[in-house]
Amino acid sequence: MELNPNLSDKAQQDYALVEAALRGEEKAFARLLSKYKDAIYYMLLKMVNNKSDAEDLTIEAFGKAFKNLHQYSPNYAFSTWLFKIASNNCIDFLRKKRGVTVSIENSQDNSDSDSPIKLKSVDPDPEQKLIRIQKAVLLRRIVHRLKPRYRTLVELRYFREYSYEEIANELNLPLGTVKAQLFRAREMLFKMIESTEMDDHQG
Repeated sequence: MELNPNLSDKAQQDYALVEAALRGEEKAFARLLSKYKDAIYYMLLKMVNNKSDAEDLTIEAFGKAFKNLHQYSPNYAFSTWLFKIASNNCIDFLRKKRGVTVSIENSQDNSDSDSPIKLKSVDPDPEQKLIRIQKAVLLRRIVHRLKPRYRTLVELRYFREYSYEEIANELNLPLGTVKAQLFRAREMLFKMIESTEMDDHQG
């Protein structure tokens, strides 16, 4: 891929991280996540006005971005692409949950159909499948370091995509307990991801 000379220094640094991540370097994924998770979280918090939902959606946005990283093109900044994924995912969430339409105030064209930052649905080649597996392995390795009760909650919520209600039924726990423990689990998950980024040990 040819690098767009109009990209800022920050965007060019991000592109180098994307390229490293596509080679399967775990620290590059962790660095991208650490760099943008707060900005993504606060953008989503403004849209949903709910901390728990914003945290869920932050993790989902990075999951989708990393899964589709091979589709990123340096015609625009990685941050632009990531924010578009996060906002589109959030709009879908709001439509499903409340049946409302959300307008996003930014300078970009908000029309999905005209946007160049739209994910294509293409079958990944074997190398891309391997990259996705590596990404999932990194996340699972971090999740595995959680205490068992938190690990179970995270696996049900993010790997098996259970709703809060389904998790409460499955584990025979009050709904409030499930939400509170998932909140703690997410906090620990983010801290572990940050420590992975700072750790010089190559996985």
